[in-house]
Amino acid sequence: MDIVYQPMFLRRLKALTPTVQATVIAKVLLFADLKNHQTLGVHKLHGRLKDRYGFSVTPSIRIVFCYTTTKPREAHLLTVGPHDVYDT
Repeated sequence: MDIVYQPMFLRRLKALTPTVQATVIAKVLLFADLKNHQTLGVHKLHGRLKDRYGFSVTPSIRIVFCYTTTKPREAHLLTVGPHDVYDT
């Protein structure tokens, strides 16, 4: 699956510590393989984010993304950070 990094994701990634950045990158590489989605705990979000999905990088850091409906399927990484990413 192809991964597309949205500008907000990249800005918020740069704001994280280098250690957390490395963890995020490692999790994104795992995420690119659909077989790892269950291991990462990929889940559909609810409420105003009902068309989005998320997964945990660490107990306190999340990634929010959406899938395209076109083929081949792409995942657009929208934002990354603590639970407040659900508010952006």
